[in-house]
Amino acid sequence: MDATPKLADVILELCKTVAPPETIDPVDAAKAFAQVSGRGRSAPWEGYLQPVRDNAVRLAREGKIIIYRKGVPADPDTFKGPYRLGLATNA
Repeated sequence: MDATPKLADVILELCKTVAPPETIDPVDAAKAFAQVSGRGRSAPWEGYLQPVRDNAVRLAREGKIIIYRKGVPADPDTFKGPYRLGLATNA
């Protein structure tokens, strides 16, 4: 049995550690996942940035988190550039 948490779970847990209106940096999610997955040396955290983005988009579509761009909620299907993540108020 694999005890490694899923990336989406790591993102959600990190979002739960900050109170709105605070948000998390996707880099923090990538670093945290690299650490808990035990693959930190063989796959640097930078390799998780795109999977973090993909999971964030999915979680935002499901209404679990909000993707912020320049401090305002962004459309998960069209945002570009730097972003941050926050827990949805209904999550």
